[in-house]
Amino acid sequence: MKILVFVNHVPDTETKVKVGADAKSIDPTGVNYMLSPYDEFGVEEGLKTKQQLGGEVVVVSLGGETNKETLRKALAMGCDKAVLLKDSSVRDSYSVARSLADYAKEYGADIIFCGKQSIDYDDAQVGALVAEMLGIPSVSVVVKLEIKEGSITAEREIEGGHEVVVSKLPAVICAQKGLNEPRYPSLKGIMDAKRKLIEEKIPAAVESRVEVIAMSNPPAKAQGKIVGTDASAAAELVRLLHEEAKVL
Repeated sequence: MKILVFVNHVPDTETKVKVGADAKSIDPTGVNYMLSPYDEFGVEEGLKTKQQLGGEVVVVSLGGETNKETLRKALAMGCDKAVLLKDSSVRDSYSVARSLADYAKEYGADIIFCGKQSIDYDDAQVGALVAEMLGIPSVSVVVKLEIKEGSITAEREIEGGHEVVVSKLPAVICAQKGLNEPRYPSLKGIMDAKRKLIEEKIPAAVESRVEVIAMSNPPAKAQGKIVGTDASAAAELVRLLHEEAKVL
């Protein structure tokens, strides 16, 4: 079975992100990067699928040279092959999806895994866009998956509950937290990943359809106010909520 996993190289969740000098991108100075957590669930599900049905797991990322760090993490987890679609230019979700879809079509993937969204821009678009470009089904926010006889049964989160859907393969599965528990890379896996060759491909140029006009930090929180320490402050609190905060 040909199993494809898309991964993104994103700022660490503990990194304090600053807006860059161009006011359109983040300042990379001192920023640590990591494998996007939702994509990690995708990697694990790809590996579990291989264990169940055989085949190979190929992990793919689009970006610059630093994306190899994330690809090696996936290799250390157990992926068979890594491919870097090397392009450091700024792209929107459409242009990223176009290049990923082109590779998926060339590879002939039987199933594609990715995270439900990346934790940098949170667009949650790439998986569905790839599926649309390939003309295959996609299932998002998947928390449970069963694969057999060329079809899948997926359980996905919806508002207030879960939904179970059935689809034929090939398909794109966008992983949600709870789908699995990603494995830690073993020492042997880490050492093997260092020796594995990461294939590089230059994707075709794709014009972005969305342009970032400006990026800014959220406004600083206003200083808190203590209106009292006992029940007598209740009336003043209600007045402030009504007249100043205007939430009542």
